[in-house]
Amino acid sequence: MKIAVIGAGYVGLVSGVCFSELGHQVVCVDKVAEKIERLQAGEAPIYELGLQPLIVDNLDQGRLSFTTNTADAVQGAELVIIAVGTPSLPNGQANLSYIEQAAVDIAESLSGYTVVVTKSTVPVGTNEKIREIIAARTREEFDVASVPEFLREGTAVMDTMNPDRIIIGTDSVRAADKLVQLHERLTANIVITDIRSAEMIKYASNAFLATKISFINEIANICEKVGADVTQVAHGMGFDKRIGSSFLKAGIGYGGSCFPKDTQALIQIAGQMDYDFKLLKSVVEVNRDQRFNVVRKLDLLLENMEDAVIGIWGLSFKPETDDVRDAPAVEIISALLERGVRVKAYDPVAADNFRKQFGKDGVEYCSEAADAARECDALCILTEWSEFQHISPAQIESWLKRPYLIDGRNIYTEEQLAETGLVYYSVGRPGMNQGLREPVPTLS
Repeated sequence: MKIAVIGAGYVGLVSGVCFSELGHQVVCVDKVAEKIERLQAGEAPIYELGLQPLIVDNLDQGRLSFTTNTADAVQGAELVIIAVGTPSLPNGQANLSYIEQAAVDIAESLSGYTVVVTKSTVPVGTNEKIREIIAARTREEFDVASVPEFLREGTAVMDTMNPDRIIIGTDSVRAADKLVQLHERLTANIVITDIRSAEMIKYASNAFLATKISFINEIANICEKVGADVTQVAHGMGFDKRIGSSFLKAGIGYGGSCFPKDTQALIQIAGQMDYDFKLLKSVVEVNRDQRFNVVRKLDLLLENMEDAVIGIWGLSFKPETDDVRDAPAVEIISALLERGVRVKAYDPVAADNFRKQFGKDGVEYCSEAADAARECDALCILTEWSEFQHISPAQIESWLKRPYLIDGRNIYTEEQLAETGLVYYSVGRPGMNQGLREPVPTLS
């Protein structure tokens, strides 16, 4: 099958590369010439486990190519996948300008029957708009479909090749058959819906997962007040099949390119329909406030933070990715700098991206984890990279000027801390918070 993928970001690039690995002829299009040049040379522009070797192999096999020319890619394609960005506008709505431009470019390049598939996360009704844009500009036969992606950054290749389910939203039997043919080797869990339901499934899924994260973080905050351990609470909850164990890890909240953008967009979609989505608004509010627990604990420890030196481990929003979009580190470091703190930061792969987005003022970017902790008044762990989990608390204590460790991802155990004099704070585990325990009130 000949496939054109419009947009070579996380979704488009991973999808296109994986489809080529399945034996299809794939052309990925992107307007950024520098990105295309890197891809043509076999270099992945994003850090994603397993992606680089697949790019190189499928380029060598002649199944995968990259171009800036949409017309060349679309002509003769059986499937055209739209995977461009839908960033948030200032009011939280999804910016559909890239989607609309992609539809125009596709319409002007069609040759013969084509299925136009939207993988980008788009508001309900967008695929109907895509159909109208294309129909107004071509006489070629085509169908539209929504096949939302459910990839997790850091495991996107594995998720593409081993999906939980494939959602196909279309009103065309012909298009559905072709899309089933494309995906049936990946999973038997293929669900065919109308287009609007498929669009809504993506938003509803991400909103629910974001809700689980904010919920367990609220439970963690209560655990700190009453003396319970959130890790044990979450473990016990997870055995209930109605709840499940995933996304019940307390910490400093979610970030990245999907959950923040999609929750805000769904709130806006509801608002446009004159519905006040109170639950999701609270999820967003809880998530934003959760990351500032780190700053509040530092305020308590250091009293006056002006001129303090704070080490930061982890700048990406999650491990195994170099993505820093809406990473908690952005707001936490900003808040520290406002207090006159000098920040020393380290991340195994995301430091360059963070520096480009955040800048250099007030932040010293270190090349080693030890350098970011050495002679600091406190160390904050914001991303649970495995590298950090292999560094003992005793080592951290030896590097620090003052023995203050804020573990925003709960990576250390009680046994690891037992032989140290660290003043330690984790999330929702008050029994481990050496030097930072709040008195547990007597419940009447």
